Amino acid sequence: MNSSDWFKRACESIPGGVNSPVRAFRAVGGEPFFVARGEGCRLYDVDRKEYIDYVLSWGPLILGHSHPAVVKAVTEAAMAGTSFGAPTPLEVELAELVRKFFPSMEMLRFVNSGTEATMTAVRIARGFTGRDMILKFEGCYHGHGDSFLVKAGSGVATLGLPNSPGVPEELSKLTLTAPFNDLESVETIFRAHGGRIAAVIVEPVVGNGGFIAPLPEFLPGLRRLTGENEALLIFDEVMTGFRVARGGAQDRFDVIPDLTTLGKVIGGGLPVGAYGGRREIMEQVAPLGPIYQAGTLSGNPLAMAAGLAQLRTLEDTRPFDELERRTRRLVDGLLEIVRDGGHPATGDCLGSMWGIFFAEHPVRSFADAQATDVGFFRDFFHACLDRGVFFAPSPFEAGFLSTAHEEGDIDATLARAGDAIQAIS
Repeated sequence: MNSSDWFKRACESIPGGVNSPVRAFRAVGGEPFFVARGEGCRLYDVDRKEYIDYVLSWGPLILGHSHPAVVKAVTEAAMAGTSFGAPTPLEVELAELVRKFFPSMEMLRFVNSGTEATMTAVRIARGFTGRDMILKFEGCYHGHGDSFLVKAGSGVATLGLPNSPGVPEELSKLTLTAPFNDLESVETIFRAHGGRIAAVIVEPVVGNGGFIAPLPEFLPGLRRLTGENEALLIFDEVMTGFRVARGGAQDRFDVIPDLTTLGKVIGGGLPVGAYGGRREIMEQVAPLGPIYQAGTLSGNPLAMAAGLAQLRTLEDTRPFDELERRTRRLVDGLLEIVRDGGHPATGDCLGSMWGIFFAEHPVRSFADAQATDVGFFRDFFHACLDRGVFFAPSPFEAGFLSTAHEEGDIDATLARAGDAIQAIS
């Protein structure tokens, strides 16, 4: 069976044939390919076609696919048992290692996804402050929790769904939104609702509306405003953690949140998430405090083992400067190729997280991202995919590099992207 056969078969059992909407290629047209295996920086589909992969499971595979240390750790853990419903030493070791990378997480708890982490962080913020409203930013995606599906990014933006049916209007009214990088709007909202806002939650570098970096004053401004109004600041570092710097965006920009959420990267690509922050806040979580959260598979040994292997490798090799250098070379090369082909392009990177838009001017907000040439993006995406380069199948998603991407892979990508531009120009 080829990818088309598998897709038709999947559509009979799975909504849209996929288990997460963006995978369906609705934003770019056509049908998704079905993966047979991954190795290093490459994917191989069931049709035996090879791709240089810049999606990397949407970010967590910072060491690439099937890294030997991760595979070995998961294999050994599985042989000892896959789930116990009881504590294991692996959970403690990984928690201690995460705290080394993120000192602001004085206490933390593991969950099974980034969505679980962000949902719980908001519940804790509401419980800790006694307030009911949250403020998020247009185009930022914090998982599919009800509170977050208002003007969200990622698949919500890709499919053109401003809000999701099934979210009660009463709950939507408790979610305030502002444009990313617009500190004045945040100040206005706090003047109107400051006494009811429990938390501001933000992707400190947007990855779910395309790659959008914060202006220099934006994150410090959020820290100031939340402090002045006794609200909590939550950094959703599910994407930015270990990507924009060793200790995430809070390390890179020296802005310390009250709570942090992490995701897939701390599990080497296995289902995992974590939330954590100041000790006085986290001590309100059951069983120490009254705010309840639980999960049978939280801290499961497979994810813990994979996460330990991945983070220990990062700690030992410290590849972050080299990753950023190669990512910068990729982005600058793509921008040059597109512009030389007669098309406007803008883009940037931080660490190993990157993105480009087909537009004349820098993109500072989700409204800017929506105004870019998404039609040309579709053409570019398919032309690159035909040539064995897999970028995210949406103009509103960031890209990533891994330590498995070598100079020759960057050379090959730029050459193929140049051929793609010539073919569609």
